[in-house]
Amino acid sequence: MPARRRGADAVRGSRVRPTRRSDVDERPARRRWAALAALVAVVVAGLIVSRASPSSSATDIAGDALYAVAAYTGLVLLMPRAPRWAIALAAAGWCVAVELLQRTGLPLALAEHVPLVALVLGTGFDVRDLVVYVLAVIAAVSIDRVVSARLLPRGPSPDGVRTPE
Repeated sequence: MPARRRGADAVRGSRVRPTRRSDVDERPARRRWAALAALVAVVVAGLIVSRASPSSSATDIAGDALYAVAAYTGLVLLMPRAPRWAIALAAAGWCVAVELLQRTGLPLALAEHVPLVALVLGTGFDVRDLVVYVLAVIAAVSIDRVVSARLLPRGPSPDGVRTPE
């Protein structure tokens, strides 16, 4: 049985071609910058919806959708290399957990003392919010795929190495 190759020999003998370090480092950085820009836009939109718009079912749904998209983009910002499905599950899980926490009344009690808590944890449970969160995360994943395809096109890089998905 031949000895296992290590280091540079292992790469040369395998089918995996080495990538330039800049290819590995630039792509998460681009995704992170795109996520930061999206997160700022979503937070501003959320503040406008929650503060400047008259309260209605439409503004409640819009606010919930923006909250879920903010959770998704925030996780992309923190973990730009993570697969979309993992980020989507984590974002949806966070939103569902926060919504279920609202059933306890704890967020409402905290918001009475620290009003900013209401922006992060909400105040009242609504089953409709769970549906909105899931649909908004699905939309965020779809938008992420489109934006990533434009920012990070597939195909050979300048050194001839095919970029990973």
